[in-house]
Amino acid sequence: MKLTLRQMEIFLNVVKAGHLTNVAKEMKVSQSAISMSIKELENILGRPVFDRINKKLILNEVGRAFHKEITPAYKKLSDIEYEFKNTINKGIIRVGASTTIVDYMMPSIICKYMNNYSDVKISLKEGNSQDIVSLIKDGLIDIGFIEGTVMDSDIISERIGVDELIVVSADQSLNDNYFIDTLFNKRWVLREEGSGTREVFLNYIKDKGEPLNIFLELGHTESIKSILLNHSCLTCISKIAVKNELKKGSLRQINIRNFECKRNFLMIYHKDKYHSGLFEKFAYFASQMIREMLKSH
Repeated sequence: MKLTLRQMEIFLNVVKAGHLTNVAKEMKVSQSAISMSIKELENILGRPVFDRINKKLILNEVGRAFHKEITPAYKKLSDIEYEFKNTINKGIIRVGASTTIVDYMMPSIICKYMNNYSDVKISLKEGNSQDIVSLIKDGLIDIGFIEGTVMDSDIISERIGVDELIVVSADQSLNDNYFIDTLFNKRWVLREEGSGTREVFLNYIKDKGEPLNIFLELGHTESIKSILLNHSCLTCISKIAVKNELKKGSLRQINIRNFECKRNFLMIYHKDKYHSGLFEKFAYFASQMIREMLKSH
């Protein structure tokens, strides 16, 4: 048997009142429950902490030493219990996000949230969309932000915005208006299998004819951009990910007729996830910020 917070509370109240009746009345329990709690505490410690003198409980030398040690410990535990019962702005939340969201959205979201709520700690894991779903299912993260679709009965997904995918290149010769299938024979760099960006793009063009000439697959968006800047090739990428490069002119959006490739940004969590106040508040904050960022592009 272990010492409980309730036993500590009763012990300290008995020390203060010196009489079981008053403690029982104050704590709204029976006198026998108070007496039983004190006996259990003494059994746990292996010796009496009170002397029974004139129908009163008086601390003995063991009790005085125990009282000295237990008082600050009880106060600390009580404060922690109160704080977590009465505040949603303290704790740790484990977040996962796919590469595009981690690189171009999540840093500002996390920084702003932690600036507002300094007692909240956020752990961030990165992976492709399939990775994040797996982390959710394994209970290793609390909430995820991905793109594409999720077909898993264990996962709850909420659409929080729509992202536009565009075809870009540094090749200055690609300055005409094209149909997407006329570019299939060019060299394409795509994300690895499991990437939401790759899945949405390939699904969008799957009925357009001949296979795409994929000459390189990479696991990170920044690596793809680096290849584009140094080789004559194309990729399909989130417009958010190349905002700065398009503005500087180092990459160009290729004009493609009737090309509207979009994908959902999703907030996901396990169907059995407990929705604490902290979880609900962060989920709302992050989803609202992502919506605002998407509107600005």
